[in-house]
Amino acid sequence: MGQSERPRRLRSNAVLRKMVRETRMDKSSLVYPMFVVEGKNIKEEISSMPGQFRYSPDRMGEKLEALSDMGVSSVMFFGIPKHKDEMGSMAYAQDGIVQRAFAKAKKEYPDLYLIGDVCMCEYTSHGHCGILCKGDVDNDRTLEFLAKTAVSQVQAGADMVAPSDMMDGRVAAIRSALDENGFFNVPVMAYSAKFASSFYGPFRDAAESAPAFGDRKTYQMDFHNRREALKEVFLDVKEGADIVMVKPAMAYGDLIREIKDSVNLPVASYSVSGEYSMVKAAAAAGYVEEKKIMCEMAVSAYRAGTDIYITYFAEELAECMDEGVIG
Repeated sequence: MGQSERPRRLRSNAVLRKMVRETRMDKSSLVYPMFVVEGKNIKEEISSMPGQFRYSPDRMGEKLEALSDMGVSSVMFFGIPKHKDEMGSMAYAQDGIVQRAFAKAKKEYPDLYLIGDVCMCEYTSHGHCGILCKGDVDNDRTLEFLAKTAVSQVQAGADMVAPSDMMDGRVAAIRSALDENGFFNVPVMAYSAKFASSFYGPFRDAAESAPAFGDRKTYQMDFHNRREALKEVFLDVKEGADIVMVKPAMAYGDLIREIKDSVNLPVASYSVSGEYSMVKAAAAAGYVEEKKIMCEMAVSAYRAGTDIYITYFAEELAECMDEGVIG
């Protein structure tokens, strides 16, 4: 037939297909988001996220052990306190729930890499990500409390902090506070392009962090905007971010790729609660095969340029890597 170019030649068997695979994944790039609550002997399933749980510090070891055994070495903690107030005081309290979780995890699982989500929405009585002034979040006043939160988490045992609030200038404020306290080598992973997304619904149930009024569109990004996402990323890089993040992951592959091509830093993406719950619901209804969809979503994020993948499917993806389904 005279065809010199036949791409199918490189698809002829499984060994060859894997040999020429363009996108490769590794367990070390997976981060598992975990919810910790006050109390004892608590392992409470999150109704909107089947298979995901809130753990009290005395029970969280069950999940940490399973993750470690599977080769998932990084965990991001989200704390859910009993007491919430307008100032989100338990976010930066030395005896706060997330601080106690870090201390316990660092002592009992020293080989795990612990990341602190730095925000105030789980801790404020109004559910917004900062300090309110006349019904709106006061950006500059909030920076002080975000910095205090980051320092308190590192003092408790966090290896990295990840500000998710989307306040202007928060990376610089946190970097300065960490350095002033001698934590020069603690990295900041900035939620740089975090969009006001409908994919977050189940998380707000899981973290009990839904806003009591209004929404978060004055600080989280409009999902119509591409150039603004790049602007946010460049600002975070300038302020001292060590890693930048796109959140959510699944619907934002175009931005993951553009950011990957634009900055010389690792790029993370967060496969958020809505992505997880959609897969679970569709699989439960028999519409899709859960494992295959989960893997395809993950590969799409890596193919777009993700270096670090934050996902509730971390343990299952690690198992698929062992099985050779992906990797």
